Amino acid sequence: MYQAIGNKHTNPFTSMAMKSIILINLLVVVLVATQAKARVSPPPFNLFSITGNVSCSLSGNIVVNGTTITPPFPNALVQLICRRDVISSTITNGVGGFSIIVTDSEVRLATLLRSCNVVVASPLSACNASLPSSGSLQSPLELVGTIRVGILNITNVLARAFRFVRD
Repeated sequence: MYQAIGNKHTNPFTSMAMKSIILINLLVVVLVATQAKARVSPPPFNLFSITGNVSCSLSGNIVVNGTTITPPFPNALVQLICRRDVISSTITNGVGGFSIIVTDSEVRLATLLRSCNVVVASPLSACNASLPSSGSLQSPLELVGTIRVGILNITNVLARAFRFVRD
């Protein structure tokens, strides 16, 4: 039953079993390699970065009157509102700047550009007592551009045309 090869004895069934195991492993490696090639890369992850600056004026924009620049509106509540729903909110920094980040699971780009506004929910009288205490500053959104980093798409959107809307 055992054959002598040189001075070693081998079992033909063991050698056949080893060949079968090697063959099965080779087939598994080939199958995994072909599946890896067939795998589609994951879909991109989309982020929308909405930025802007709010000044303490009826237009919400920096207005130059001679040499006077309208002061910023710090600590103002800014909301992203789409079809009457608040999607996200933030507070302006000390120079009136804000940034809101949302994903495409929260809102689609077409909806963002057509049906959403940035609304300053804080009354203007909070930054200047001579300005109205009711009403709000609102701005439509403008597409700036998109950059891709790996599977991440970052779409930059700007709120720059604020206008005062009475309640």
